[in-house]
Amino acid sequence: MSYQLVVSEKPSVAMSYAKVLGATNRQDGYLEGNGYLVSWCIGHLVELAPPNVYDAKYVKWSIADLPIVPQQWQYLVSASTKKQFGILQKLMNRPDVDSIICATDSGREGELIFRLVYQQAGCKKSFSRLWLSSMEENAIREGFAHLKPSTEYDALYNAALCRERADWMVGINASRLFSCLYGQPLAVGRVMTPVLAMTVVREAAIAAFTPEKFYTVALTLADGGTASSKRFAQKADAELLLSKCRKEGRVTVQKMERKEKSESPPQLYDLTALQRDANRLLGFTAQQTLDYAQSLYEKRLITYPRTDSRFLTEDMAASLPGLVTDTGRAFAVEEPIPIHVQQVINGSKVTDHHALLPTKSMANADLAALPAGERNV
Repeated sequence: MSYQLVVSEKPSVAMSYAKVLGATNRQDGYLEGNGYLVSWCIGHLVELAPPNVYDAKYVKWSIADLPIVPQQWQYLVSASTKKQFGILQKLMNRPDVDSIICATDSGREGELIFRLVYQQAGCKKSFSRLWLSSMEENAIREGFAHLKPSTEYDALYNAALCRERADWMVGINASRLFSCLYGQPLAVGRVMTPVLAMTVVREAAIAAFTPEKFYTVALTLADGGTASSKRFAQKADAELLLSKCRKEGRVTVQKMERKEKSESPPQLYDLTALQRDANRLLGFTAQQTLDYAQSLYEKRLITYPRTDSRFLTEDMAASLPGLVTDTGRAFAVEEPIPIHVQQVINGSKVTDHHALLPTKSMANADLAALPAGERNV
């Protein structure tokens, strides 16, 4: 008997696929049945290797060694997910597996996750692409009935590779450069550092703002309405107008215009708009909102959230906690992001609203973002 191997991004999604496909026999790290083997990746199983893998001298950080630009990119299996990678490698190379279906999330990162595992496993078998925006059973059946050729997504994969390698080159080289220049470990990133810089510039503009007084004259009309004058920089000018109004005791309407305006109904949510409103109204971080949206997608309550498409309806938003009316996107701005001037983003609650405020900090830079083996200056 021959099998088709279905590789999803997460166990919960794999379970949904397996139920529709009839793969109900649970095995270690996969499900089997009805001619299918259904397994999962648990996110990124394969990662870019740190510089010391290319050359042991890179363990020591030195400006003389910069820039570090790999001629042949190397990858490593993540230590925390080695077991699942081993299961996938074995399944991909089983002689009774004729073909493979890439069923990771329908987006750039999902494409990258599968292809890196596929290549690291040394697999040469043909594979096709499942592309879904909904986890409804009918949508899953329809997707498996109309699989796409893998070649249609080569450009998406190359875009993901470009993003990943750009992050690596900027992060590795800039972090080492500024760490050596300032004599302390500092993390610099392709996205996080510009975002922090924009936040600092914006906060500086707010701090430098000087409010200016202005004066207006307000009249209470006989029918209960009110009329307000233009703004006056000088109080004397406003008082002069007020005295004239009081002297006359009446005003004459010189011009009246009536216009009809139409307003389009609000668009459905995309991820960026959802993250913005959830932060403004509920104080959720970008990552929290993404996690909640992903969970709702897996429960078949919304369509796939990690795209620019609009996916939430108003009535659904009103009925679900945390969903109210972009990485970034979902980059982790809730954690301190250090740059060489030792300023970080503080994502704590500020009075009656939520904000990102740059604060000066003399604490050591957070090195958790640096790859293993990249912390010796």
